[in-house]
Amino acid sequence: MKAGLVYDPIYLEHDTGSHPENSQRLVAIMSHLEKTGTKEKLTCLPPHPASIEELEMVHAPEYISQIKSRAADGGGWLDADTVMCPKSYEVALYAVGGGLTGVEAVMKGEVDSVVALVRPPGHHALSNRAMGFCIFNNVAIAAKYALANFNLSRVLIVDFDVHHGNGTQNTFYADSKVLYFSTHEYPFYPGTGGVNETGIGEGEGATVNFPMTAGWGDEEYLRAFNEVLVPVARRFQPQLILVSAGFDPHWADSIAMMQVSVTGFAQMVAILKKLAIELCQGHLVFT
Repeated sequence: MKAGLVYDPIYLEHDTGSHPENSQRLVAIMSHLEKTGTKEKLTCLPPHPASIEELEMVHAPEYISQIKSRAADGGGWLDADTVMCPKSYEVALYAVGGGLTGVEAVMKGEVDSVVALVRPPGHHALSNRAMGFCIFNNVAIAAKYALANFNLSRVLIVDFDVHHGNGTQNTFYADSKVLYFSTHEYPFYPGTGGVNETGIGEGEGATVNFPMTAGWGDEEYLRAFNEVLVPVARRFQPQLILVSAGFDPHWADSIAMMQVSVTGFAQMVAILKKLAIELCQGHLVFT
């Protein structure tokens, strides 16, 4: 299978200082890919900035204008967790665009799967509010874009970040075309993601939350994937799988309290790859 990599140095220009979500994340990843020779095996896909119309698939116009103005005014804190610098609006456009680039490459058959190494992240961002390090909801916009531009009717979003993706869930809570599956430490920030949160209206049953108790690790995550995600995905029959790939359930993470190992993550990714091959011609995008 042919794999793609979306990355651009512009992602380092979202300057958050000593904030936990900072540019050194991507510096470390790219350095490892280069040192191990992995990068040369991947198809490099340069991202493009998202358009206002693409942002408006999820976000309110007045919110987009607010973020643009805040950057022009020098940046600052949007909430207790989310900070901007003067370049953050532009970088956020490229973060959304990176996800769209990945979707385009997969759906056009240029590659089978993609890893989009982008920042700022997005799964907490609501339609009219930044939250939890996130400005625009990259994966939600990617799902909306895929549905609108590639004649899809079923997209699966898998979110294994240690925090529940409240913004992504909120976007599709009444939408039967997007199945949202999340594993997350619970109770934990942002306080959402209980098992009783299953969707409303046409989206009833299209939200599947698997709350995880602090201290759980590989065994419990793999059980969630094999015993819940796999049968749910097979029933849903997605045409594309998008993954909010947060690696903060790792045992060494300084904020969370989960115990997932590198091997555990590899096994989770292997399950997702196998599912994508079985259900949707390998169409798989990690971001």
